[in-house]
Amino acid sequence: MQRARLRDLGISIGNLPTGQYNAITDVPGVLVGHETLISDEGHVARTGVTVVVPRHGDIWGNHAFAGTFNFNGCGEMTGQAWIAESGIIHTPIAITNTNSVGVVRDALCAYPLEMAEKWQTPPSIAASWLGSLPVVAETWDGWLNDIGAFHVTKEHTFQALEKASGGTVAEGNVGGGTGMICHEFKGGIGTSSRLVTCFGEQYTVGVLVQSNYGSRNLLRVDGVPVGRELDYSKVPDPWTVPPKGGSIIVVVATDAPLLPVQCARLARRATVGLSRVGGVGHNGSGDLFLAFATGNDVPIGAQAPLNVKMLPHDQLDPFFEAVAEATEEAILNALTAADTMTGWQDRTVYALPLDELQRIMAAYRPR
Repeated sequence: MQRARLRDLGISIGNLPTGQYNAITDVPGVLVGHETLISDEGHVARTGVTVVVPRHGDIWGNHAFAGTFNFNGCGEMTGQAWIAESGIIHTPIAITNTNSVGVVRDALCAYPLEMAEKWQTPPSIAASWLGSLPVVAETWDGWLNDIGAFHVTKEHTFQALEKASGGTVAEGNVGGGTGMICHEFKGGIGTSSRLVTCFGEQYTVGVLVQSNYGSRNLLRVDGVPVGRELDYSKVPDPWTVPPKGGSIIVVVATDAPLLPVQCARLARRATVGLSRVGGVGHNGSGDLFLAFATGNDVPIGAQAPLNVKMLPHDQLDPFFEAVAEATEEAILNALTAADTMTGWQDRTVYALPLDELQRIMAAYRPR
């Protein structure tokens, strides 16, 4: 069966409506770009980089409130110290493999300086200050990718930034998710969105994940124990000697007027969506979540007090539900979109079989 998104298979998650693209790009101004590296010449490459760019790229000059949550900390997300201190992000967010965090971070620092002439903007403004603290997160793709070859370069990060766009988002074996594995099936990038109405205004909550975690027997789809039904006689085990751990990065975006502490509260709710699919935060897993909100302007170099709005805390429940639902569906979209891949040392990781998924769901829920 041709690969598809979850809803294309007749399976819907949650109660809230989705945005137009059912993607993080439904949040106004949020762009996504991928650079995918697949090569069998020399060192085998199954890797890449994915970027989430707020404010149509104006994040360098108009920052956004943000917060983070680490469900399990065996991983890396740079920039968290400044987010904890200031409550803002001031650069795009990038996701890549474990060994490429440094080069991608350096690329995000260099990008506005090298683009300053093109933008006709002074470098010190374009870079927020002459020393950026960007957010770069990782999951480990060393089963399918020769991770020690350090394939990802500064130029690849620049290309992902240049490709960043709105609308439909490529999922599965793309960008930073190219070599990732989820619940012992091929994983990678997934996204979803939800619409929330508060005080008569409609807001969007979007989620993008890089999924690389989990045991097969724990996999659930809308509560159905799909992983238990798909034993190794139906879909082969990808491992010879299973690596320990695995990770997931979740990026949550919204256009609601939220403060940093509220963004952190949203980030924590990604745990609910992850648990619904079957993630439990294993010891070796880096389950790191970030949420940002563009409903307030935070211009660099402001010379007067900022007019900041916030939704009351007791109005946030629908946003919590939106994060949980969109995280759950984003992970499942990563699984349904990703295709079988053979990579380093001729290892093969098989895709979640979509016809079997539909059969199992129909058996458990014939209506």
